[in-house]
Amino acid sequence: MTHTTDFPRDPSRTALPAQLRTALWLAELGLPVLPLREGKLPVGNCPACASSKGAGPCRCGDRPNMKFAGPCQCPAPCHAWAAATTDPAVLTSPAWVRAWQQAGAVAYHPGGGGFTVVDLDNADAVTWARQTLPATKIVPTTRGEHWVYRGAMQSANHVRPGVDIKSLMAYAVWRGPGASPITVLPDVVRALVVKKETTRPLRGEVDSSSPARARWDRSVATGCRHTDTFVQAALDRGLTKVAACLDEGAGSAAYGVARFLANQHTACPGPCGLEMLGRQVIDAAVAVGVPEAYAERAVTRGLAAVAVRAS
Repeated sequence: MTHTTDFPRDPSRTALPAQLRTALWLAELGLPVLPLREGKLPVGNCPACASSKGAGPCRCGDRPNMKFAGPCQCPAPCHAWAAATTDPAVLTSPAWVRAWQQAGAVAYHPGGGGFTVVDLDNADAVTWARQTLPATKIVPTTRGEHWVYRGAMQSANHVRPGVDIKSLMAYAVWRGPGASPITVLPDVVRALVVKKETTRPLRGEVDSSSPARARWDRSVATGCRHTDTFVQAALDRGLTKVAACLDEGAGSAAYGVARFLANQHTACPGPCGLEMLGRQVIDAAVAVGVPEAYAERAVTRGLAAVAVRAS
């Protein structure tokens, strides 16, 4: 999947209904899209998907409860963000066209396109962002603003008053191209989710959202020769690559990313905290539907494939 440096101003197609025309334009940019009903809600699941609990006729991996992003062959736009696609054949298929005819808006899956949206729901949240976050593309919304960054991460709601993070497991309403260039996802935004996870009460059961993990920093990489910026940039590229594998190949991508990251540290005396980097790759693979055990094996093999002293 390729990305443009910025969002073009206007769709070029004119022969199709407006919502579908916009969706096809966004798909050409590499942004997975889906139709929304009135009220910014996704299209309801079809009967087969709505009744499936992981063993139903569409084998959707219990997606109706959004605990897993398992494989689904349903031709309809079921399962909200997990149904988002860039495939024009799917977007213009009969089941999707029926949805577009009733659509109230177009949504996109930011993480699937390699982006993160900081959703600011009110004036106080906007003021906080202007005082705290690095400048990036800003898209006005009905109640506040979307701040769009390049790089994917875990999604989370209510990370602070009036602020949601929409990325790997969420959709965002398309509000237009916005203004200003898109900048790289900063650590201050990632830290919002880490802070939220570490302040949650302990849960009695595990779902598809990984618990808070230790992040890479100098305390675990005392023998790394690279700058923090170099390491984070490489990790962000890798996470974006894994996040883009919505239909298949995320496990293989996780292996390749882990191997790439390990290869960057072959000349370091170590330790370089590769296990922390690997954990984030695992989480990204799990977020797009890879079973955690499989993701862990792929990343472990990728790290071990390179003879390093930096583990």
